Amino acid sequence: MDFKDKTVAFATLGCKLNFSETSTIARSFEEKGFSRVSFKDKADVYVINTCSVTDTADKKSRTIIRQAAKHNPAAFIVVTGCYAQLKAEEAALIEGVDLVIGANDKFNITKYLENLEKHHESEVHTCSFNEITDFQHSYSYGDRTRSFLKVQDGCNYFCTYCTIPLARGKSRNPSIESIVNEAKSVAEQGIKEIILTGVNIGDFGNSTGESFLELIKALDEVETIGRIRVGSVEPNLLTDEMILFMASSKRIAPHFHIPLQAGTDEVLQLMKRRYSTTLFAQRISKIRELVPDAFIGVDLIAGMNGETTELFEKAFQFVENLELSELHVFPYSERKNTQALKITGVVPVEQRRFRAQKLIELSEKKLRSFYNRNIGKTSTVLFENEKHKGVMQGWTANYIKVETLVDPKLLNQFRKVELCGIDENGSVKIRFL
Repeated sequence: MDFKDKTVAFATLGCKLNFSETSTIARSFEEKGFSRVSFKDKADVYVINTCSVTDTADKKSRTIIRQAAKHNPAAFIVVTGCYAQLKAEEAALIEGVDLVIGANDKFNITKYLENLEKHHESEVHTCSFNEITDFQHSYSYGDRTRSFLKVQDGCNYFCTYCTIPLARGKSRNPSIESIVNEAKSVAEQGIKEIILTGVNIGDFGNSTGESFLELIKALDEVETIGRIRVGSVEPNLLTDEMILFMASSKRIAPHFHIPLQAGTDEVLQLMKRRYSTTLFAQRISKIRELVPDAFIGVDLIAGMNGETTELFEKAFQFVENLELSELHVFPYSERKNTQALKITGVVPVEQRRFRAQKLIELSEKKLRSFYNRNIGKTSTVLFENEKHKGVMQGWTANYIKVETLVDPKLLNQFRKVELCGIDENGSVKIRFL
């Protein structure tokens, strides 16, 4: 079928990995002749790349799917991503859905589009998590001056609260050589900053006998890349050698994202995490020793089964005493087919939200404190092409958000600035040098 007069719109929920994959899926549609339009526009095809990390993510996925049907009731609607893989039957029953595509086929959606006639019943193509074995190269392009580059997929950890291994399969990766070549290709398209993303990127090398440290060392030598950010790395995989290299590298930003998830050893054990609070604190201390101005973001889950009030208070004090920059907080959410459901001591939902809010307020204090410690320093900012009421924003290497008046000459450019103060929006004011 000729798709040259057809339009497609995309919606992406969830993680940076999803954004990189949506961009790759979109390019496959463009190769077939589709024109891409905004999700708010009336399109012939809507593709929703879903998330299922929490119950809230499931609800958002269902809401976005229904929005597509409202935008154009005659549109052909495709649902893919983690929600589609884990809850295919549920997704298929949503009114207007024509095609549900699981993990193995998400990059081959166009092969199912012989025509765009609405289906009487949703067509479903999924597989078991043991059958999810392929690695599909992906990177985001076109939305920002940064690109999310997928370097790894899947996870072997099977933490008790998490369904990601069921949605994405076991840990796997391509070769360092192939990623370096892809990074060079991204840089040639004018992208100045690359963010390495995956499910468990510190576990890189399972498929090829290589290591994540070897990967970042190889990427650091690519002259055409302006800046590299490292995505989330598990504490047990973030070695002193890796921190030392990042401290002295040419291109890797002083920006660490480390999932803690719980601030007590008791809850970490219930989660089947592979580290202790002692090890985590040692990692933070080593970063502050070697990279004093680094941004350190941390993931936390509030109200996991078995987390008593006393354990939460103990965890809060532990986190409060760490020199962190920001907390990414999620209330615990029950997930089907996870071992956490067998753990006694269920925390009421309202209490989970209360604990999450307390941690969010702590995060706001920590971020403000981190910004204040950097006022008066000089830094290099990459300005993004996002505009809002005559204002554009940019990010320092250590992930401080700055704002200035819109100037087209600044778009996608690195500029030296002095950090001067914090405005009412929480962004840092600057003076160009």
